[in-house]
Amino acid sequence: MLIALDFDGTYTADPELWDVFIANARARGHEIVVATMRYEDTESEIVELSLADKVDMIVYTNRKAKKTALRQIIGRDPNIWIDDNPDWLYEDAL
Repeated sequence: MLIALDFDGTYTADPELWDVFIANARARGHEIVVATMRYEDTESEIVELSLADKVDMIVYTNRKAKKTALRQIIGRDPNIWIDDNPDWLYEDAL
């Protein structure tokens, strides 16, 4: 399975919980992609420091709707989305 995990308000709400979840999911053969609406060029430092070596990929949508952005960037939809604000899967935040 491909599991998409939000960063702000989800991962950041309980990093220890999500670190265990990520490690367990990857150990069982699942892929974890972090999908964040942050801008990669100006807002990526904390995301990279927190997760770069823990997940399969980090996708920065630059305030675009996550579902469309992930489909364009990685060419497929996650099987599971974990996000504290699921509206951002379908709406831009411009």
